Amino acid sequence: MPERDYDVVVVGAGPAGLAAARRAAECGAAVALVDDNPRLGGQIWRAGAGGAAARAARRWLRAAGGSKIEWIAGARVFAAPARNRLALETSIGECKLGYRRLVLATGARERFLPFPGWTLPNVMGAGGLQALVKSGFPVAGKKVLVAGSGPLLLAVAQYLSGHGAQVRLVAEQADRAALLRFGFGLARHPAKLAQAMRLRAALVGVPYLSACWPVAAEGSEKLENVTLRRGARIWTEPCDYLACGFGLVPNLELPELLGCRLGENGVEVDPYQQTSVPDVYGAGEVTGIGGLELSLIEGEIAGYAAGGRLREAEKRFTAREWHGRFAAALQRTFALRGELKTLAREDTVVCRCEDVSLGRVRQFSGWREAKLQTRCGMGPCQGRVCGGAVEFLLGWKAESTRPPVFPARIGSLTQALRG
Repeated sequence: MPERDYDVVVVGAGPAGLAAARRAAECGAAVALVDDNPRLGGQIWRAGAGGAAARAARRWLRAAGGSKIEWIAGARVFAAPARNRLALETSIGECKLGYRRLVLATGARERFLPFPGWTLPNVMGAGGLQALVKSGFPVAGKKVLVAGSGPLLLAVAQYLSGHGAQVRLVAEQADRAALLRFGFGLARHPAKLAQAMRLRAALVGVPYLSACWPVAAEGSEKLENVTLRRGARIWTEPCDYLACGFGLVPNLELPELLGCRLGENGVEVDPYQQTSVPDVYGAGEVTGIGGLELSLIEGEIAGYAAGGRLREAEKRFTAREWHGRFAAALQRTFALRGELKTLAREDTVVCRCEDVSLGRVRQFSGWREAKLQTRCGMGPCQGRVCGGAVEFLLGWKAESTRPPVFPARIGSLTQALRG
């Protein structure tokens, strides 16, 4: 099993990881940038970004191509077999990476909440459907309903509409008063306000309904209709696709495996983005959902700190605090309402991989017991889909993470654990 050593290894090639890799390389460090995607940029910069976002993406992507940064694409970190060592699996083999310092920029994933019919074909995550379209999936002429919570909904609706989809409406679970407060607060963030106005202008004629959410999806073999609730009103909308996501949750599997202390919103870090594990840093959504600008700044701070230039890192503290206030406003505005906990019925599937219903899961006191008795969270996704849902519905958090954190070949795992 080949092994390579670096000064700094960055896991995750989204905005935070790109920023960290660039700044660490500027400090003279030999840097490896690892991601399981074949291209740099993460979900947000994967493809299709327009205007200022495209220009910003290109700047960071070019910078990440420097001679001191080795780009390791299509590689998944599945284990940490020894101190300062990571085991990776790629399509062409396995390798180990040694590091002096490690930056975790593992990003986030969508939160799915179960409701009757959510497992029907063509019911997808909002970001998931957008990613498919970015990869060439055709939606022209298809009726699409976008629902859930968070600013991502408008961005997805605008993107799908721009690719020919007939967006019927956008259903946001947050109430109107919270959205208005958030909108007024955008006056302190002119770039964000301009972005929101551009998105809304691109969706002229598409209803944006606050305090609205799906309660059921129906269809014989695939999605045909979605039933929505808004206050006392309940009605059905015909559609070909439902793009539904209730915010984001950090990808914490690797930080947990390494023993990083977790807080309420993600990995806990100090002012230099260092976690509770010495020489391991966290940046971006893994420390809490905060948006693009905050991710970039946290990545820069982590990169400078990992590269030994603490004074350069300190110059970004004020900007991080500024964008952190915006992130806090996001969390308050789009906090999930309690009514969403009643969407799933007792017979509604919660764990799609193992076909486990809410009624079966509710019989137990926590994740460990539910796993032992039902295999909930033990399927191919390893709890990445049902975990966020069960945490919201029942208040359960993952109790442990063991290798492999991603599915891996038996030979890879055997070699890794031999050290």
